[in-house]
Amino acid sequence: MGNKLCCSQGPTMRATNRRAQLGWFWTAVWVLTVVRGAAAGDAPQWMHALTGVTLPSYSEKTEAVLLYSETNVTVLSADKIKIQSREAYKILRPEGRGRGTVKLYFNQTRKIKDLHGWCIPAQGKDYEVKDKDAMDVTAPIQGGYLVLDAKYRVLNIPAPDVGNIVGYEYEIEEQPFWLQDDWRFQETDPVRESHFTLQLPQGWVYKASWLAHDEIKPEQAGGNVLRWTVTDVKGISHEPDMPPVSGLAGQMIVSFFPAGGTSSKNEFVDWKGLGDWYGDLIRGQMDASEAIKQEVNGLTAGKAGQLQKIQAIAGFVQHDIRYVAIELGIGGWQPHAAPEVLAHKYGDCKDKATLLRTMLREIGVDSYQVLINTQRGAIARDTPAHNAFNHAILAIKLPDEVKDKSLIAVMKDPKLGRILFFDPTNDVTPFGQIGGYLQANYGLLVAPDGGDLVELPQQPSAMNSIQRTGKLTLDASGKLTGDVEEFRVGDRARSERSRLRATTASVDRIKPIENLLAGSLSNFQIVKASVVNFDLTDQPFGFQYSFQSENYARPAGNLLLVRPRVLGTKALAILETKDPRKYPFEFEGPYRDTDSFYITLPVGYEVDELPPPTDVEYSFGTYHSRTEASGQVLHYTRSMEIKELSVPVSQMDDLKKFYRIIASDERNTAILKSVGTGK
Repeated sequence: MGNKLCCSQGPTMRATNRRAQLGWFWTAVWVLTVVRGAAAGDAPQWMHALTGVTLPSYSEKTEAVLLYSETNVTVLSADKIKIQSREAYKILRPEGRGRGTVKLYFNQTRKIKDLHGWCIPAQGKDYEVKDKDAMDVTAPIQGGYLVLDAKYRVLNIPAPDVGNIVGYEYEIEEQPFWLQDDWRFQETDPVRESHFTLQLPQGWVYKASWLAHDEIKPEQAGGNVLRWTVTDVKGISHEPDMPPVSGLAGQMIVSFFPAGGTSSKNEFVDWKGLGDWYGDLIRGQMDASEAIKQEVNGLTAGKAGQLQKIQAIAGFVQHDIRYVAIELGIGGWQPHAAPEVLAHKYGDCKDKATLLRTMLREIGVDSYQVLINTQRGAIARDTPAHNAFNHAILAIKLPDEVKDKSLIAVMKDPKLGRILFFDPTNDVTPFGQIGGYLQANYGLLVAPDGGDLVELPQQPSAMNSIQRTGKLTLDASGKLTGDVEEFRVGDRARSERSRLRATTASVDRIKPIENLLAGSLSNFQIVKASVVNFDLTDQPFGFQYSFQSENYARPAGNLLLVRPRVLGTKALAILETKDPRKYPFEFEGPYRDTDSFYITLPVGYEVDELPPPTDVEYSFGTYHSRTEASGQVLHYTRSMEIKELSVPVSQMDDLKKFYRIIASDERNTAILKSVGTGK
């Protein structure tokens, strides 16, 4: 029950199995704890019953199979829940050894009462490890976190080798923030058998919702005990650019409610109810202090209209309030008070959103928190209300007189009117726009009358682009020299600005240029290079550079073969596999890139043959290229546009064909012939 608003920005990595997250960290912990107690001891009967089970044939890439899983949730009261769980895996490949490491999250409201682990080797005596053999470690501090109360108890089960069975049992007592739990019975490993039991106090009721799986009715075990079972669940295999696992995996979300229909502060049945819960949580954090009023007056002094005032306040929170997270207990969800955030000049995503909302109210502008998951696809329109968010942004209600072409991320809400989505944590995306990780993504708009799940707008592809122009000269030896400039907007600019912030050496600033040239040329030398508009986030970010490449054109008798597409690779080969695609292909955001290369031909040569034009159009994207000659200049142009962010499996053959056509165009050559030289 533990997602927090952790301000993850953008789709820098795809979702993974929860057992694989932070792999480097857990490997280090394993090294520290593996030498601790490992003793002979009989594994329990429920594990030994698994040694003789017959398993189906799995893919050769399958690392392990979850033989048995059982989770028992006992609701003791509205303020206390007991969770008992046991799991057992059979290791099928060496990469599956990680299943022998148990990692349990705990804090002041979540206590681990018991933990045991065992290994049943294919040959030899059982091994046992107990709670006293475990090690408590602090969760790794990452991405702006300063203080976290989260810890992990790590228990390493000896001999998690191929053919062996490893298993464990634990018990947890928790003071829940809300009366809800989720049964995640599908992940990357196949599952042979999994059970979930819910025991409620007398008179309590429940609501179960299913994700990516047909509904299963529970068995009534008496005494208000319900039991669900799934068997033979397929594992979710990794594919490049697939949707997040959390949006694909079979889950059951179960909410429970006290007897008599009495209202509890931590129960909800739908998105409206979750919005009410969060609205109550933040309401007292938005009182404006005298310091906030003075700051607003200073920022808006001399500003002519409301848009200029909104931009000034938003820019202050976006750039002058540092991202630092201090999250203890309910602090993972409840923001700090706005005056406190201003006084310290730092905060996490929900802190920054709360401060901005408080400041905007001082100029008469309403706004609303929006909870969202930065992995687009983790939440869909039909997703049941549950704890699935990891980020907080703001929806600003635009006054009627505020109309400007720079305001792109705007939606017309039937109740609130025109609202502009804005992420104050993302300090490299201009006001009026949102990153691709938010576009066409679903967020919970926390309005005065409760929550509403809304789809954020998708921006035009031209708002996220690379425009590259090269003016080059080819000599008779095949050497190519010249100048290139490229300008980036949208996420294309955001990613480069973010990367440059982490560089300490000037040579690292031009790494993208080196990578681009290395991916397109067999040899090259950068003559000079510079960065344009690094700090001006409202302007296109750019690179300007000069290079030379020996033997770029290939001689063939009295001919020269030259590739008009000088730089940049758009083709992808990730779909060229023997296994059919199982999941949709996800783009990070819409984009439209263009290339234009002018190549001055060597004296004594003229164009003999040009590549044919390329035109391909699908619903998800288009690609067009042309190679033309005018006098002594060869001119190559192309554009590639991605319009839809998800390509279904039914269109995978079209997507593969799309990339094959692009690859062919990128390899095409123009033929130059020697004239008037006696050759």
